[in-house]
Amino acid sequence: MTREDGNGFVKCDFGHLHWGLNGAAGLLLSDPARGVLLQRRAWWVHHGRTWALPGGAVEAGESAREAATREAHEEADIPPARVRPLSASHVDHGNWRYTTILAVPIGPLAARVKNAESAELRWVHAGRVADLRLHRDFAVAWPGLREHLDRRLILVVDGANVVGSRPDGWWRDRRGAAERLRDKLATLAEAGLADPALPGGDGWSWWPKIVLVVEGKARGVEPVPGVEVVEAEGEGDDKIVAVALTARETGPDDHVVVVTADRELRSRVEAVGASAFGPGTLLGHLG
Repeated sequence: MTREDGNGFVKCDFGHLHWGLNGAAGLLLSDPARGVLLQRRAWWVHHGRTWALPGGAVEAGESAREAATREAHEEADIPPARVRPLSASHVDHGNWRYTTILAVPIGPLAARVKNAESAELRWVHAGRVADLRLHRDFAVAWPGLREHLDRRLILVVDGANVVGSRPDGWWRDRRGAAERLRDKLATLAEAGLADPALPGGDGWSWWPKIVLVVEGKARGVEPVPGVEVVEAEGEGDDKIVAVALTARETGPDDHVVVVTADRELRSRVEAVGASAFGPGTLLGHLG
């Protein structure tokens, strides 16, 4: 196996020619102050002289996220550690797949042309992207990508409701049960979450910011990387509504989703602009 084991053209099931034997991926990096980072492709590459994203073929054993950030480093000198992925859009052509990783910079970030595949790199405000001569597939995808640009998924988890939905003896050690849920949520935060009930529906996945709300005997659970833990001093439902409201006010464009089966609570969080997601579905993703 070599670093180029993904290089090569594929004719997809739709009859189009694409680069990447294992599919391809690109990085849509967005900076609210500067816009999105676009690459003008060199004249000699496939669809040369058009504007698109830093990206390329996925190598064997490599995730789309790894491929997109690696390619952005190779082509635009963007260190993978300085990028925070928020979501991913997947375009499936049967035997070929393209994944766009939507991300934001971590701290100040510069980009420069690093290899011969790029003729130019430019930060472009979202409203001006469509004015450029775009790569055919990027032009088709751009309206859907723009809809979720800079938007995070904030997952607020009703700890008591989720833990209580599975009869596994949680009542004997409520704090321990909450800690086990927290640890599984941390894994999910790193791996990402895809479900038709989430924003974007089929074809989208998210790396959520997770807030676990605990109450009563489950209090005292410590946060871990990927999971913020909030304790309810009184009624857990009141705290969940407050957390959802704060998230909506802090990031008005973010998607705020509360995980609970409580009908009254669902109505209350929907009243403040959040949506709801069932605990059974979440537990199915947690395993």
